[in-house]
Amino acid sequence: MSLTRRQVTSAALAAVPLSLAAAGTAEAHGRPRTLYIAGDSTAAQKYSDAAPETGWGMALPFFLRSGLSVANHAVNGRSSKSFVDEGRLDAVLAAIRPGDFLIVQFAHNDEKTTDPTRYTEPWTTYQDYLRLYIAGARAKGARPVLATPVERRRFDAEGNAVPTHGEYPAAMRALAEEEGVALLDLQALSLALWQELGVEVTKTYFNWTDTEQDNTHFNPPGAIAVARLLARELLRTRVLGPRDVVRLRDEIPTSWITWPEPLT
Repeated sequence: MSLTRRQVTSAALAAVPLSLAAAGTAEAHGRPRTLYIAGDSTAAQKYSDAAPETGWGMALPFFLRSGLSVANHAVNGRSSKSFVDEGRLDAVLAAIRPGDFLIVQFAHNDEKTTDPTRYTEPWTTYQDYLRLYIAGARAKGARPVLATPVERRRFDAEGNAVPTHGEYPAAMRALAEEEGVALLDLQALSLALWQELGVEVTKTYFNWTDTEQDNTHFNPPGAIAVARLLARELLRTRVLGPRDVVRLRDEIPTSWITWPEPLT
């Protein structure tokens, strides 16, 4: 069932007037800006008990200049719907400030048709939930940014990387155009990268271990590669300027990735 218009706009009920939001954005130039991430396990912070699994959000700070920070709110197993229903978007919006950014990447779990707590339909409820993130960020004077879901590692018999996200990327692209929101096309870029790397080399980018063959989640090289794609998109779409993005051509040591102890 699609969300009602009231639900779609509820995140903006406490919005300040646009003139004040614009003024708040201008005032933000005197303080560090933060990139908030709302997403799933492909972006999320991982802990020592999950190593070497690595979310791309853990590597994104390596490509940002000093003064730009990352607040990674992505959580394993969440969809655009369950992230909202659990109050996680409310928590982000309570912290986000004028001049900040909200990067939104969902679809992996929106696709789970047998789970009503997470499933969304691409051209109705998926777009409706994404509108909540857009409206909520704008109401706080922050800039929403949509990122299509990074691709899984899947190849056909001829060795061609194949897409796995159905209509969700197209639905997000259409919504970004409709809403005038910057789009970071991780799905297309990651699919092209997996094709370039091939069947065997891509195993070294995903969480393949002696005991697990995981074609969804990344290890440090994979997370760094995807974060680099995202940083390039932030620059291409002019969400960030040339001085904001660093090390795009540099080799990033995997030793820079660390996994803190699990939260208690």
